[in-house]
Amino acid sequence: MDEGLVESTVVNTRAGTVEACRRAKLALPSGGQISQMWVKEGERVKQGQKLLELWNRDLSAQAELARRQLTTAQQQQRQVCILAENAEEEAKRMEALATKGFVSEQKVEDAQAQARAQYAACDAARADVKRAQSQISVASAGLERTLLIAPFDGIVAQVTGEVGEFTTPSPPGIPTPPAVDLIDDSCLYVTAPMDEIDAPKIKPGMPARIALDALPGKKFAGSVRRVAPYVTEIEKQARTVDVEVTFSNPDEVPKNLLAGYSADAEIVLESRDKVLRVPTQAIQDGNKVLVLPANGQKLQEKTFTPGLANWAYTEVLQGLSKGERVVSSFENEAIKPGAIAKSKGE
Repeated sequence: MDEGLVESTVVNTRAGTVEACRRAKLALPSGGQISQMWVKEGERVKQGQKLLELWNRDLSAQAELARRQLTTAQQQQRQVCILAENAEEEAKRMEALATKGFVSEQKVEDAQAQARAQYAACDAARADVKRAQSQISVASAGLERTLLIAPFDGIVAQVTGEVGEFTTPSPPGIPTPPAVDLIDDSCLYVTAPMDEIDAPKIKPGMPARIALDALPGKKFAGSVRRVAPYVTEIEKQARTVDVEVTFSNPDEVPKNLLAGYSADAEIVLESRDKVLRVPTQAIQDGNKVLVLPANGQKLQEKTFTPGLANWAYTEVLQGLSKGERVVSSFENEAIKPGAIAKSKGE
């Protein structure tokens, strides 16, 4: 026995999965015929880049018509408002002439009414300009519904459809393949199902170790990011709680690590260093171990008080001493209390 690190850990009950922090299964809000496919599977794209475009010549024509109508409305507004300003000046001149008795009050009233009418026409022209601007917004929105734009930087995992084919959005309750499956592989984490018995012990921020089937022999430092607030029930399997574990050192993660890889997460609930420990495989029922005394060859049975434990080591609180030799293999049925034994190498 020696002193060292002992940890209390839990691991997932079945294989976990490497997930991307952002993954969007993109589809257009309206259906139509694909006229342009701007990307292909495996291609990297930037945020705002066009991915797919539907046939939209009719909508483009409507947008152009709306822009021309706006230009016409702006010219008409300018014309009508100039006339309104001129009518106001004319009304002022009439008022000046009326004070000198050169024109009648009726003339003044007619000029003032004409000015008010022209200003009303000017306000109507301004409203017509705003209406034309709204028509452009409507036409632009229609065009946007035919364009699929990348919401973030990433890699195209899947493309569904070819140029000339028709694509339709998913009806309620009937899932259909996305037009483009986009993955942001710059940020990855592991989601691992933990047994419902272990889940209450797990808290965000706890350290963890991540192992990947695709990279045997390697382990990556991690940290618990989230514990799901519900239990997942799968038929014929134990009920589990999904736990999300992030990589503590993203720079150490291989560039070829793919979303969807299987992974395991070992979460450290508690750890104690420089404590007396015994190999867990040496412990028998009732917290008993077989000890080979330093001054004898007959095995003695001792009972000890355990502390933290995992599959490798168990902490010894009392009952055993540092340096005692314990039996860690029981392949031979003759290994029992009182049996004559010696240490390997003697």
